[in-house]
Order: sequence, then C-alpha cells, then structure tokens
Amino acid sequence: MADPLPTPPQLERRPTNRWLVAMAVMLAAVMEVLDMTIANVALDHIRGSLSAGVDEAAWVLTSYIVSNAIVLPLTGWLGNYFGRKRFFLFCVVSFTISSFFCGAAPNLPALIVFRIIQGACGGALMPMSQAILFETFPPQEHAKAMAVWGIGMMLGPILGPILGGLITESYSWRWIFYINLPFGILAFFLVSTLVEDPHYVKREIKKIDWWGLGFLTISIACMQIVLDKGERLDWFASNQIVFLTILSVLALVLFVIQELRTKEPIVDLRIFKHRTFTVGTAFTTLVMFALYGTMVLTPLYCQLVAGYTPLLAGKVLAFQYIGTFVSIMLAGRLFNRVDPRFLVFFGCCAAGYGALDMTHFNPDIGYWEIAWPGFFRGLGSGMIFVPITTLSMSAVPKEQMGTASGLFNMVRTIGGSVGIAILITLLSRGTQIHQQHLTAHVNVYNPEVWQQITLVSAGTQPVAVLAQMYRGVQHQALLLAFLDNFRIVAYLFFALGPFVFLMKRPKAIAPAAGH
Repeated sequence: MADPLPTPPQLERRPTNRWLVAMAVMLAAVMEVLDMTIANVALDHIRGSLSAGVDEAAWVLTSYIVSNAIVLPLTGWLGNYFGRKRFFLFCVVSFTISSFFCGAAPNLPALIVFRIIQGACGGALMPMSQAILFETFPPQEHAKAMAVWGIGMMLGPILGPILGGLITESYSWRWIFYINLPFGILAFFLVSTLVEDPHYVKREIKKIDWWGLGFLTISIACMQIVLDKGERLDWFASNQIVFLTILSVLALVLFVIQELRTKEPIVDLRIFKHRTFTVGTAFTTLVMFALYGTMVLTPLYCQLVAGYTPLLAGKVLAFQYIGTFVSIMLAGRLFNRVDPRFLVFFGCCAAGYGALDMTHFNPDIGYWEIAWPGFFRGLGSGMIFVPITTLSMSAVPKEQMGTASGLFNMVRTIGGSVGIAILITLLSRGTQIHQQHLTAHVNVYNPEVWQQITLVSAGTQPVAVLAQMYRGVQHQALLLAFLDNFRIVAYLFFALGPFVFLMKRPKAIAPAAGH
C-alpha cells in the first residue's frame, strides 16, 4: 500500500503561523491608520514651517483622506490584477518611501503630492489586512481575528494625536513621517516571509475599466472635499460646494451604470446581492456616523463648555476606549456561543444609553460624570463592531473577499466623515438658533434682567454687565446645541438595533480542533 501523500508545507505551517501572519499584516495596517490622525496636531507647526495659510495647510490632511478613500473600493480589483501579496508588498514599500519624502518635503506643494501618494498606497493596507486575516484563520476563529483587527484599528486613532503631539513638541513635525521607516521595513520583511496568495486569487484581468476608475475617482474626491470644506464655506450657500456635490452625484450614477454593464468591473457591485453583506454595510455606515461624531463632539464639549484642558479631554476619550477594548475581547469570545445579532443589538442599546446619558451634561459636570457615558459608548461600539464585521464578511465567497473588504471599509470611512460633517454643522446651526431664542429674553426691558443689572452694576457700567450676560447666553446656547446632538446620536443607536435582525442568522460553527 502506497504511503499517503505528504501534506503540503504551507498547509502544515499555516495553523502554526496564523498569529504571526496577523502580526505582520496588522503592523502595516496600524501604521496606515496612525497616519490618518498623527498629522492633525502638527498642522500648525507644518503651516508655520512651510509658510502656508490655514486653509492651504489643511490640504495636508484632506489630500491623504481623499486618495485613501479612492483606493479603498479598488482593493479587490488591484489585488487580483497584480497578485495580492505582490500588491500588498508594493503598498508597504511605497507607503514607507512616500513617508520619507513627506518628512523631507521642502515646501507645501511637495508635501501634498507625497501625502496623496502616501494615502493612495496606504488605502489598500487596511482592507487587504482584513481579507488576509479572514483567509488565514478558520471560520470558527473569524470573530477572534476580527477582535484583534478591531483593537489595532482602534489603536491608530488613539495613539495618533498623542504620538504626533509628543514627537512634534520634542523633535520636529518631520519625524511624524520618518517614524514610519523602521515599521515599514519590518512589515515588509514579515509579509514577504509569512504571507502567501490563496489559490483563488487569479491574475486573469486583461482589460482595465478606465471609465469606471475615472468616475469613481471624481465622485469620491468631490464628496470628500465637500465634507471637509462644507461647514467653512456655508455648505450650499457656496457655488463651489453646489458644483462639487452635483459632480459627485453625477459621477457616482455613471460609475454604477458602468460597473453593472462591463464584463471586468474594477468594483464588482454585484456583491451586494448578498443580503447579509448589504445590510451589514448599510448598518456599519450609520453606526460609524454616530461613533465618529461622538468621538469629535466629546473632546469639543470638554474644552468649550466644561473648560477642560486638552490633556484632560483626551483622558475622557481614553476611558471610552477602555470600554471598547473590553467589549471587543468579550464579543470575540461570545460570537460562536450566542446569536451574534443579539450582541449587536445589545451594543446598540449600550451605546444609545451612553449617548442618552450625555443629554444630562451641564457646565459644572465632573470628570467621571463625563467619562462613564463614554465607557458605555465604547462598550457598545465593540459589541457592534466585531459581530457586524464578521457576519458581513462571512456572507461573501472567498473569491470576492478583497472587493468586499474594500467596499466595507470605504463605507466605514464615508459614514464617519459624513457623521462628523453633519454633527458639526448641526452644532453650529443649533448654537445660533438657541442663541437667538435666549437673547430675545435678555434686554433692559425685561424686569429680571434690569434687576440683575441693578444688583451687579454698582461701580460697573450697565453695558459691561450686558456684555457679561451675553457671553453667558452664548455659553448656554452652545451647551444646548451639544445636548441636541447627543440626543440625535442616542436615538440613532436605539433605532438601529432592530435592523440587525434583517441579517441572516449565521449557521452554527463547529469549535476548532483542540478547543
């Protein structure tokens, strides 16, 4: 009787090395996510060093986000065209080299060009790392893999501003880009050694869909510029914003038509025929709207209303991430033991409760009264993130994993951008509305106001007293606008919860061998 055929070496090593593979791809992804926020705190130093205006310097951030968002949905197509491992390594190398040139940029135009290249190369790292993890780990460990991936994706936004501030103050803003060099080299070495292309990633694409690529680029670029500049230009009161919005929508419609009629689309939109993936993608977009919005509003409230220092405001936000860390680990363990849709529903309720508790904030509120609602929001976000990502991606065939991951991460980015833009706009408009309402009652013909002037104005000009009262009105109007936004976020979380049951109930997954 012939000896059984030996097991291929790569199949023997894969279970042993899967956490090393996770570390390799996560290192590259975290490096990319870190660069989305690390430059924020250094923007003023960059502006001063390169003799640029505030609006001009803002393109250092905008250019990266725009190019990043354009590449996200193209990830699956690019991986198939060039080979996933080859393309991943190309992105790591290009991201690292462009980081060096960002740090060495002699002027602002050069820095913006290299930030565009950096964002384009980095855009594919996050979805490809997610797709590789899904392929590396067996189905029963997908939730654990997504828990680890989620922790890495949360570390970037947390560490970015802190690390950027420390490096900028201690050395120079240029080092926020140079710091990528050793990590990029290490990521290249690990990925080239450990990662292999799956057999179903085939380089059979013969024709590039240039029309689809052009329409997608125009649509996303215009939309990101609208979201970034809209509030400053007073939205649709600006002809520029109106033009870019029309152009973005028109390009998007043409892109969808083009992709559905071509035989080799750059983004296979037919992937949305999978109901669970479609519902999960839409659900994630709205969740990121609420989560990213509160991540921006909370530190703003702490500094503008409660009078906290930036460091103390950062500590408030850090407490939220403790809840996120706890819930991500818990969700990863519970995913195969309970219906994950109930985990998402519980997460929506916890995040909604945290946001609703914020509607009781007042100017004299203490640290823990602000931090605890944040803990519940973090607890909810982890319970939502791991199950919804795992459910959505598991519903897609492995051959379409790269496309699915790119689209999924693109809508996460867009949902967050839209959430920040809308909530900041509502904050500004809400403040004006409340201020108009309150000032209608603050005048010298109001007996209570006149009594207050009489009591306080001994030795003080009445005009000065009125000015002081007006500042109090502005402060109160801002507080009320914040509370309105927190209420909107809470209602959104509560409303989203039941919709998770539109996703198909996952099939029971047998436990891994040895568990």
